[in-house]
Amino acid sequence: MDITLVRIGIEDAEKLWKMQVRAFKELYDKYQDTETSPAAEPMDKIMIRLKQPFTYYYFIIANNIAVGAIRVVDKHEYGVAKRISPVFVMPEYRNRGLAQKAIKLAEEKHGCSDWELDTILEEKGNCYLYEKMGYRQTGELKVINEKMTLVSYKKGTSI
Repeated sequence: MDITLVRIGIEDAEKLWKMQVRAFKELYDKYQDTETSPAAEPMDKIMIRLKQPFTYYYFIIANNIAVGAIRVVDKHEYGVAKRISPVFVMPEYRNRGLAQKAIKLAEEKHGCSDWELDTILEEKGNCYLYEKMGYRQTGELKVINEKMTLVSYKKGTSI
């Protein structure tokens, strides 16, 4: 399935927020992470990010349908890694390689070197995806609660 990334504007904040909450609900229910879960974020946090000059939100479009989204933080500064936070695919479209394709497209748009992201250590499928794409664990861990730990990944010249 071919996909494209379409830049999200402030007018799509509510749609993006509703998608994000639904996409991360299962993980939120599993880990009860009110501190960092995108499912627990208020819509105004997305509005603030959409107004940041260094934030690029994109809908992941497949067959003219928004099947997910990806946010890239790109400050366009030498030596400052670009960050993916978050990337998600709606539950009914998962396991089709869409997140992998979206990340590749984002890397093409913003440059292939110096990327970072965090994911849930206990979600082995997520870790596998990022490692398959060339991301490497930095060794940095952040315990969120007794069920969940965030692990940091990097890809590019700064590893």
